[in-house]
Amino acid sequence: MAYAIDRYNNTLLTTVEDGTVDQTTDLKFIGKNYAGYGEIQNENFLFLLENFAGANQPARPISGQVWFDSGSSKLKFYDGTQWRTTGGAEIGSNQPTGLATGDFWWDAGNDQLYVYNGTNFVLIGPQNAGEGVTQMQSLEVVDTTGAIRGLMAAVIEDEFIYVVSTGTFDLGDSETSLKAQGYDRIYKGLTLRNTKLLADGATTTDDRFHGTATNADKLGGISAANYVQTGVGNTVFTSAVEFPDAGALIGDSQDLQIKIDPNGYDAIIENVTNNGTIKLKATSGSGTLNHVATVSSSGIIAGQHNTFTLGSLTAGWANVYSETFTGEATKAGTLRVGTDFRSASTGANPNTVAVRDATGNIAANLFDGTATKARYADLAEKYSTAEELAPGTVVCVSSGEAEVEPVNSGCIAIGVVSTDPAVMMNSDAEGQYIGLKGRLPVRVVGPVAKGNAVYVDDNGCASTAINGGSLVGIALESNNDEGEKLVECVLKV
Repeated sequence: MAYAIDRYNNTLLTTVEDGTVDQTTDLKFIGKNYAGYGEIQNENFLFLLENFAGANQPARPISGQVWFDSGSSKLKFYDGTQWRTTGGAEIGSNQPTGLATGDFWWDAGNDQLYVYNGTNFVLIGPQNAGEGVTQMQSLEVVDTTGAIRGLMAAVIEDEFIYVVSTGTFDLGDSETSLKAQGYDRIYKGLTLRNTKLLADGATTTDDRFHGTATNADKLGGISAANYVQTGVGNTVFTSAVEFPDAGALIGDSQDLQIKIDPNGYDAIIENVTNNGTIKLKATSGSGTLNHVATVSSSGIIAGQHNTFTLGSLTAGWANVYSETFTGEATKAGTLRVGTDFRSASTGANPNTVAVRDATGNIAANLFDGTATKARYADLAEKYSTAEELAPGTVVCVSSGEAEVEPVNSGCIAIGVVSTDPAVMMNSDAEGQYIGLKGRLPVRVVGPVAKGNAVYVDDNGCASTAINGGSLVGIALESNNDEGEKLVECVLKV
């Protein structure tokens, strides 16, 4: 009769037939009347005794099975899915012995967790001293630009006493914890709490560094560079030197005085000797002491003629005011015209001085005077057209609403659509410029020789055939093309 093998929870695991050995699990189940069952049964007991000890996990585990992993010297159990390490930390007030690397010990006397590294116990935490957290903490914070910054913070009983940073930045609005404890700007190096931005790097409470410092940037909020030193040994005064508004007198005869004007804020450097001057001198890079300028009762005079410069190309004065300037100027903002001062312009702008633009041209709305030369070749006037006509089109008086239209045979030509007129009459009118005199390209059909007369033809063109039309002009070039082309002509309309 077969054996039905049930688990502890009364669920069937397997059925073992008579005279067989079932190997569903890592233990072998023996069927009824199986010969030689003793060895198998004894090995099963041994496996249980040693918890299947071995470096490799059992091949056919079931949930709840225990295995001693001899590779890591850890006791493990199978949770139905994977092998998990059993047990937690050793608990006691004294350090335990016989632990392996990675084992935990809970110090019951101090409520702290340690891990054994093979030689010593290393504290994991918490690091407590008094009430709350007391430890050095690594923090990630967000600055006002949204960038992540790393900090080291010294925390004593939940209070951030100081932070250490590799750069200077302002804390973002989300860093409420640090801001609540007196931080807004974090400086490169070590920053004490309550070192507020508006306090210019000084703590606003009694948080202090205590001990001896070898140097300091400020003393009492005043920069070290602002302290006066005396004597050959440069003994530093214990406080900033302060003079009354009457100032200080310098020199054996007290010739120079530095003081504050009686109004209470204007600073005065004054030579108190009659007819005395104040000389401004500076040493050059080669070591030469140059007398740059002299301040006298009559004004400021250069130390040497035609030697020194007032301002520079990269550091000029914004404005210099004077009733009269004597000397040569390389630049001027305006030019005097009668009683007015006018600026220069490359455009046709009113009340400005006309100057050439980058191409060398001068712009104006109207030239009043005599011209001895013109750049282009013809005299033209604007006439209205029913549509845009091509350059070189011969035109006559229109029979419609427009003023001119392309000629056809029998018409009397009055001009040719101009390309670059020298004189442009009636420029404000609507229409196109029609060349009336001079030389310009004309639309010509058929061959033409230099010197030929060309006459009105059809569709706004001219030709050498008379055709009863009027004379248009005289060709200035030859062209044997049978079709339409532009030919330079002297107008004879």
